[in-house]
Amino acid sequence: MSAQKILVIEDHRDTRELLKYNLSSAGFDVAAAEDGQSGLGLAAAFKPNIVLLDLMMPGLDGLEVCRRLKSDNALARIPVIMLTAKGEEIDKIVGLELGADDYVVKPFSPRELILRVKAVLRRYGAPKPDSPTLWEREGLRIDFEAHQLSVDSQEIALTATEFKLLSVLISGAGKVQTRDNLLDTVWDTHFEGYSRTVDTHVRRLRQKLGTYADWIETVRGIGYRFKA
Repeated sequence: MSAQKILVIEDHRDTRELLKYNLSSAGFDVAAAEDGQSGLGLAAAFKPNIVLLDLMMPGLDGLEVCRRLKSDNALARIPVIMLTAKGEEIDKIVGLELGADDYVVKPFSPRELILRVKAVLRRYGAPKPDSPTLWEREGLRIDFEAHQLSVDSQEIALTATEFKLLSVLISGAGKVQTRDNLLDTVWDTHFEGYSRTVDTHVRRLRQKLGTYADWIETVRGIGYRFKA
């Protein structure tokens, strides 16, 4: 089995080299870029399984790079972990709303980062053998193994987080999913007070579902439910 590929986009040379060394030692195939523009080009050529993205960079900062990755159909499904020395909640919220899958504040231990990387990769790995691989209803079709959504025979690009969110809602169709439960399940951690992040992703999902947007129902004051 070939090694999973990680793209590091980090402008600080020492941090970049440290990440490359530790991730390579953990068995990953690592490529690195020193700025956002070259990072976007390398993402298209290298086709990583995950991106580690520094938030504070000159030129294109991490938020803009994340925004461009998630708006590119060919790259939108690649999970992103943001790295930053900034710990303010607003930065975390903005990053998560743009589609980042996790957020690690510097300084961090390489071991902790590798565990977070593996957790995100597991979250978006192939389904278990006994899991359904296809789901269809009227004009909606989801291929869980290929991570593809089709709406009225048209393929719609979803980010990794959007796909996970839709999968969780569908798997519990007819049941109310609280915002806290969705944060725990989809983001694999609990960002207390970040319910706005869930609402933002649900809004984007509805836009992409088009005429089927109302299949994701709002349960006021609690969360969301996918129509049974």
